[in-house]
Amino acid sequence: MNDDFQTSWSEPVSMQQGDASTVQRPPVAAPLKQIVTIRLDVDMLKWFKAAGPGYQTRINQILREYMEAQQAERDAAQ
Repeated sequence: MNDDFQTSWSEPVSMQQGDASTVQRPPVAAPLKQIVTIRLDVDMLKWFKAAGPGYQTRINQILREYMEAQQAERDAAQ
């Protein structure tokens, strides 16, 4: 690093001591989504992609809405 460079902030105490093994990191949360392979009709996938970035999120939202509607139907029938 350039010897002339000085930061305007101080490093955490654990880093100042030079022992990186003492750095406390927050626990890693479990992933909220899971990677899967799904086969979709080509024309349907093209339609989702044509709407721009975020097509996987849109597909997920539509599946979620369907799932919730089915659950509501089931709960109403009970």
